[in-house]
Amino acid sequence: CNLAGIPHPTFSREPVPFSLSPRLSNQWGLEAAVEAAAEFLNKAVKPVMVGGPKLRVAHAGDAFVELADASGYALAVMPSAKGLVPEHHPHFIGTYWGAVSTAFCAEIVESADAYLFAGPIFNDYSSVGYSLLLKKEKAIIVQPDRVTIANGPSFGCVLMKDFLRALAKKLNHNNTA
Repeated sequence: CNLAGIPHPTFSREPVPFSLSPRLSNQWGLEAAVEAAAEFLNKAVKPVMVGGPKLRVAHAGDAFVELADASGYALAVMPSAKGLVPEHHPHFIGTYWGAVSTAFCAEIVESADAYLFAGPIFNDYSSVGYSLLLKKEKAIIVQPDRVTIANGPSFGCVLMKDFLRALAKKLNHNNTA
């Protein structure tokens, strides 16, 4: 417990100054991710969006709702994301929580031909013991700084907020969803 106080010749006396650079999306990666996601989602007949708890750390709640408005997709939230998306939104279908979801929410999400998860955390709690009936080949997973499309490519250095806003401009409005 006293090792932290032992002087060593390699330690400098002054703390090293540092600064955090602003987080920016890689523009080429962002464009490529948006193109791939738009192509994937525009082919879907009944896509759905699900918001996860990482929407908060990405400051992307408003961008998520903008995407729902622009696309016409149904939207749900994971249990740990309650309050991050307005539940009075006309496309809101409930809390997606596996076997204990809001009535018919799990059926709608799991029967969709494409789903976009924004900021999910898939663990034993949020999946009710891994009871989610999701297929990776139908999913777009958007993390705070990465986008993964189905079994295909992953795009790094793409911020969630930037991705969702850019995607909203590229998607065709879907009344079937």
